[in-house]
Amino acid sequence: MKICVLSSGSKGNTTYIESEKVKILIDIGNSAKYVKEKLEDIGVEPEEINAVLITHTHVDHVKGLKVFENKYNIPVYITDVMLKSLDYLNNYVFLENEFDIGDMHIIVIKTSHDAPDSRGYIIISGDDSIVYITDTGYINKKYFDILSNRNVYVMESNHDIEMLNNGSYPFNLRQRILSDKGHLSNYDSAKYLSSFIGNNTKCIILAHLSEDNNTEELAYNTLIERLNDSDIHVDNIIIAKQNKETELVKLWLRLFVLEKLKKSI
Repeated sequence: MKICVLSSGSKGNTTYIESEKVKILIDIGNSAKYVKEKLEDIGVEPEEINAVLITHTHVDHVKGLKVFENKYNIPVYITDVMLKSLDYLNNYVFLENEFDIGDMHIIVIKTSHDAPDSRGYIIISGDDSIVYITDTGYINKKYFDILSNRNVYVMESNHDIEMLNNGSYPFNLRQRILSDKGHLSNYDSAKYLSSFIGNNTKCIILAHLSEDNNTEELAYNTLIERLNDSDIHVDNIIIAKQNKETELVKLWLRLFVLEKLKKSI
Protein backbone atom coordinates (compact mmCIF):
# COMPACT_ATOMS: atom_id res chain seq x y z
CA MET A 1 0.00 0.00 0.00
CA LYS A 2 0.90 3.64 -0.31
CA ILE A 3 -0.08 6.55 1.92
CA CYS A 4 0.37 10.27 1.53
CA VAL A 5 -0.86 12.79 4.08
CA LEU A 6 -1.89 15.69 1.87
CA SER A 7 -2.64 18.02 4.76
CA SER A 8 -2.92 17.74 8.53
CA GLY A 9 -3.85 20.34 11.12
CA SER A 10 -6.63 22.60 12.31
CA LYS A 11 -6.95 24.24 8.88
CA GLY A 12 -7.58 21.04 6.94
CA ASN A 13 -7.03 17.27 6.92
CA THR A 14 -6.88 15.01 3.88
CA THR A 15 -5.04 11.69 3.47
CA TYR A 16 -4.57 9.49 0.41
CA ILE A 17 -4.20 5.69 0.65
CA GLU A 18 -3.66 3.30 -2.24
CA SER A 19 -3.58 -0.49 -2.57
CA GLU A 20 -2.96 -2.52 -5.72
CA LYS A 21 -6.54 -2.07 -6.90
CA VAL A 22 -8.09 0.74 -4.84
CA LYS A 23 -7.45 4.43 -4.17
CA ILE A 24 -9.22 6.20 -1.32
CA LEU A 25 -9.19 9.43 0.63
CA ILE A 26 -9.71 9.79 4.36
CA ASP A 27 -11.50 13.13 4.87
CA ILE A 28 -11.53 16.09 2.50
CA GLY A 29 -10.84 18.93 4.89
CA ASN A 30 -9.19 21.14 2.30
CA SER A 31 -10.66 22.79 -0.77
CA ALA A 32 -11.45 20.48 -3.67
CA LYS A 33 -8.97 22.50 -5.76
CA TYR A 34 -6.19 21.94 -3.22
CA VAL A 35 -6.92 18.19 -3.00
CA LYS A 36 -6.94 17.89 -6.81
CA GLU A 37 -3.57 19.65 -7.04
CA LYS A 38 -1.99 17.56 -4.30
CA LEU A 39 -3.25 14.32 -5.84
CA GLU A 40 -1.83 15.34 -9.20
CA ASP A 41 1.49 16.11 -7.48
CA ILE A 42 1.76 12.43 -6.58
CA GLY A 43 0.55 11.21 -9.98
CA VAL A 44 -3.09 10.55 -9.11
CA GLU A 45 -6.13 11.99 -10.89
CA PRO A 46 -9.22 12.74 -8.75
CA GLU A 47 -11.31 10.57 -11.09
CA GLU A 48 -9.25 7.56 -9.96
CA ILE A 49 -10.44 7.83 -6.33
CA ASN A 50 -12.77 4.94 -5.47
CA ALA A 51 -14.10 6.13 -2.10
CA VAL A 52 -13.87 8.75 0.62
CA LEU A 53 -13.97 7.75 4.31
CA ILE A 54 -15.06 10.44 6.75
CA THR A 55 -13.80 10.52 10.34
CA HIS A 56 -16.20 13.22 11.53
CA THR A 57 -18.03 16.30 10.34
CA HIS A 58 -15.96 19.18 11.70
CA VAL A 59 -15.14 21.64 8.93
CA ASP A 60 -11.40 20.90 8.94
CA HIS A 61 -12.28 17.37 7.82
CA VAL A 62 -15.09 18.02 5.32
CA LYS A 63 -14.44 21.52 3.95
CA GLY A 64 -14.03 20.39 0.33
CA LEU A 65 -16.29 17.34 0.47
CA LYS A 66 -19.40 18.85 -1.13
CA VAL A 67 -17.60 20.18 -4.20
CA PHE A 68 -15.40 17.09 -4.57
CA GLU A 69 -18.30 14.63 -4.32
CA ASN A 70 -20.48 16.65 -6.71
CA LYS A 71 -17.72 16.97 -9.29
CA TYR A 72 -16.41 13.40 -9.24
CA ASN A 73 -19.44 11.43 -7.93
CA ILE A 74 -17.29 9.37 -5.58
CA PRO A 75 -19.04 7.31 -2.85
CA VAL A 76 -18.59 8.78 0.63
CA TYR A 77 -18.58 6.43 3.61
CA ILE A 78 -20.32 7.90 6.67
CA THR A 79 -22.63 6.98 9.54
CA ASP A 80 -26.34 7.79 9.59
CA VAL A 81 -25.64 10.35 12.32
CA MET A 82 -22.99 12.08 10.17
CA LEU A 83 -25.53 12.35 7.35
CA LYS A 84 -27.52 14.88 9.37
CA SER A 85 -24.60 17.29 8.98
CA LEU A 86 -23.75 16.15 5.45
CA ASP A 87 -27.24 16.11 3.95
CA TYR A 88 -25.92 17.61 0.70
CA LEU A 89 -24.32 14.29 -0.24
CA ASN A 90 -25.76 12.43 -3.22
CA ASN A 91 -23.55 9.35 -3.25
CA TYR A 92 -23.02 7.92 0.22
CA VAL A 93 -22.64 4.54 1.90
CA PHE A 94 -23.30 3.86 5.57
CA LEU A 95 -20.33 2.48 7.46
CA GLU A 96 -20.38 -1.06 8.83
CA ASN A 97 -18.08 -2.31 11.58
CA GLU A 98 -15.99 -4.02 8.90
CA PHE A 99 -16.29 -3.90 5.13
CA ASP A 100 -14.34 -4.26 1.90
CA ILE A 101 -13.60 -1.87 -0.91
CA GLY A 102 -11.94 -3.95 -3.61
CA ASP A 103 -8.79 -5.45 -2.11
CA MET A 104 -8.97 -3.22 0.98
CA HIS A 105 -10.45 -4.53 4.19
CA ILE A 106 -11.50 -1.73 6.52
CA ILE A 107 -12.13 -1.99 10.26
CA VAL A 108 -13.98 0.92 11.81
CA ILE A 109 -12.93 2.27 15.22
CA LYS A 110 -15.17 4.45 17.36
CA THR A 111 -13.30 7.52 18.56
CA SER A 112 -14.24 10.03 21.27
CA HIS A 113 -14.60 13.59 20.03
CA ASP A 114 -17.07 16.45 20.35
CA ALA A 115 -18.50 15.67 16.92
CA PRO A 116 -21.37 13.34 16.03
CA ASP A 117 -20.31 9.71 15.66
CA SER A 118 -16.58 10.22 15.08
CA ARG A 119 -14.53 7.34 13.67
CA GLY A 120 -11.02 6.05 13.04
CA TYR A 121 -9.94 3.35 10.62
CA ILE A 122 -7.67 0.36 10.15
CA ILE A 123 -6.95 -0.19 6.45
CA ILE A 124 -5.68 -3.65 5.50
CA SER A 125 -4.60 -4.97 2.11
CA GLY A 126 -2.66 -8.19 1.85
CA ASP A 127 0.12 -8.05 4.44
CA ASP A 128 0.01 -4.24 4.72
CA SER A 129 -1.96 -2.35 7.36
CA ILE A 130 -2.44 1.29 8.29
CA VAL A 131 -4.04 2.72 11.43
CA TYR A 132 -5.60 6.18 11.12
CA ILE A 133 -6.72 7.84 14.38
CA THR A 134 -7.01 11.58 14.93
CA ASP A 135 -9.40 13.88 16.80
CA THR A 136 -10.07 11.77 19.86
CA GLY A 137 -9.75 12.33 23.60
CA TYR A 138 -8.81 8.71 24.25
CA ILE A 139 -8.75 5.26 22.63
CA ASN A 140 -11.01 2.57 24.04
CA LYS A 141 -9.13 -0.44 25.44
CA LYS A 142 -11.41 -2.83 23.57
CA TYR A 143 -9.58 -1.89 20.36
CA PHE A 144 -6.05 -2.39 21.65
CA ASP A 145 -5.62 -5.91 20.27
CA ILE A 146 -6.67 -5.07 16.71
CA LEU A 147 -4.63 -1.87 16.78
CA SER A 148 -1.44 -3.65 17.77
CA ASN A 149 1.56 -4.43 15.57
CA ARG A 150 0.38 -2.62 12.43
CA ASN A 151 2.77 -1.42 9.73
CA VAL A 152 1.96 2.28 9.85
CA TYR A 153 0.26 4.51 12.42
CA VAL A 154 -1.17 7.89 11.57
CA MET A 155 -1.78 9.11 15.10
CA GLU A 156 -2.88 12.43 16.47
CA SER A 157 -0.30 14.28 18.57
CA ASN A 158 -2.23 17.50 18.97
CA HIS A 159 -0.78 19.49 21.84
CA ASP A 160 1.82 19.82 24.53
CA ILE A 161 -0.09 20.01 27.82
CA GLU A 162 2.19 22.65 29.35
CA MET A 163 1.99 24.86 26.25
CA LEU A 164 -1.79 24.54 26.19
CA ASN A 165 -2.21 25.39 29.87
CA ASN A 166 0.16 28.36 29.65
CA GLY A 167 -1.13 29.62 26.32
CA SER A 168 -3.73 32.15 25.23
CA TYR A 169 -6.69 29.80 24.83
CA PRO A 170 -9.64 30.58 27.14
CA PHE A 171 -10.28 28.16 30.00
CA ASN A 172 -13.34 26.54 28.41
CA LEU A 173 -11.47 25.79 25.19
CA ARG A 174 -8.50 24.35 27.08
CA GLN A 175 -10.86 22.09 29.04
CA ARG A 176 -12.52 20.93 25.83
CA ILE A 177 -9.18 20.00 24.25
CA LEU A 178 -8.01 18.17 27.39
CA SER A 179 -11.29 16.29 27.87
CA ASP A 180 -12.21 12.74 26.84
CA LYS A 181 -13.95 14.29 23.82
CA GLY A 182 -11.03 16.50 22.85
CA HIS A 183 -7.63 15.73 21.34
CA LEU A 184 -4.69 13.48 22.17
CA SER A 185 -1.73 15.25 23.74
CA ASN A 186 1.85 14.41 22.79
CA TYR A 187 2.10 12.42 26.01
CA ASP A 188 -1.06 10.39 25.36
CA SER A 189 -0.17 9.78 21.74
CA ALA A 190 3.28 8.48 22.72
CA LYS A 191 1.75 6.32 25.44
CA TYR A 192 -0.68 4.66 23.05
CA LEU A 193 1.89 4.21 20.30
CA SER A 194 4.42 2.61 22.65
CA SER A 195 1.81 0.01 23.57
CA PHE A 196 0.63 -0.62 19.99
CA ILE A 197 3.75 -0.83 17.85
CA GLY A 198 5.47 -4.16 17.26
CA ASN A 199 7.94 -5.92 15.01
CA ASN A 200 5.78 -5.23 11.94
CA THR A 201 5.70 -1.48 12.54
CA LYS A 202 7.66 0.43 9.91
CA CYS A 203 6.50 4.01 10.30
CA ILE A 204 4.70 6.46 12.58
CA ILE A 205 3.13 9.64 11.23
CA LEU A 206 2.29 12.18 13.92
CA ALA A 207 -0.73 14.17 12.80
CA HIS A 208 -3.03 17.10 13.62
CA LEU A 209 -0.39 19.11 15.51
CA SER A 210 -1.74 22.35 16.95
CA GLU A 211 -0.09 25.46 15.52
CA ASP A 212 -0.63 27.30 18.81
CA ASN A 213 -0.02 24.63 21.46
CA ASN A 214 2.64 22.35 20.01
CA THR A 215 5.84 22.20 18.02
CA GLU A 216 7.23 19.50 15.80
CA GLU A 217 10.22 19.15 18.13
CA LEU A 218 8.04 18.64 21.21
CA ALA A 219 5.84 16.06 19.50
CA TYR A 220 8.83 14.17 18.11
CA ASN A 221 10.89 14.29 21.31
CA THR A 222 7.98 13.20 23.49
CA LEU A 223 7.50 10.13 21.32
CA ILE A 224 11.21 9.33 21.13
CA GLU A 225 11.61 9.56 24.90
CA ARG A 226 8.68 7.21 25.46
CA LEU A 227 9.95 4.72 22.88
CA ASN A 228 13.45 4.82 24.35
CA ASP A 229 12.07 4.23 27.85
CA SER A 230 10.26 1.17 26.48
CA ASP A 231 13.33 0.03 24.50
CA ILE A 232 11.42 0.37 21.22
CA HIS A 233 12.89 1.49 17.90
CA VAL A 234 10.99 2.62 14.81
CA ASP A 235 12.98 3.53 11.70
CA ASN A 236 10.65 6.18 10.31
CA ILE A 237 8.89 8.89 12.31
CA ILE A 238 7.26 11.57 10.18
CA ILE A 239 5.54 14.79 11.20
CA ALA A 240 2.49 15.47 9.01
CA LYS A 241 2.15 19.13 8.12
CA GLN A 242 -0.53 21.66 7.27
CA ASN A 243 -1.26 22.76 3.71
CA LYS A 244 2.19 23.68 2.44
CA GLU A 245 3.03 22.15 -0.89
CA THR A 246 6.75 21.89 -0.15
CA GLU A 247 5.99 19.83 2.93
CA LEU A 248 3.93 17.13 1.28
CA VAL A 249 4.52 13.85 3.14
CA LYS A 250 4.90 10.74 1.04
CA LEU A 251 5.18 7.19 2.29
CA TRP A 252 5.59 4.17 0.03
CA LEU A 253 5.13 1.19 2.29
CA ARG A 254 6.37 -1.60 0.10
CA LEU A 255 9.54 0.31 -0.72
CA PHE A 256 10.63 0.81 2.88
CA VAL A 257 12.87 -2.23 3.10
CA LEU A 258 14.06 -1.96 -0.51
CA GLU A 259 15.00 1.69 -0.15
CA LYS A 260 16.80 1.00 3.13
CA LEU A 261 18.76 -1.80 1.49
CA LYS A 262 19.65 0.35 -1.53
CA LYS A 263 20.96 3.12 0.70
CA SER A 264 23.09 0.71 2.71
CA ILE A 265 24.75 -0.88 -0.33
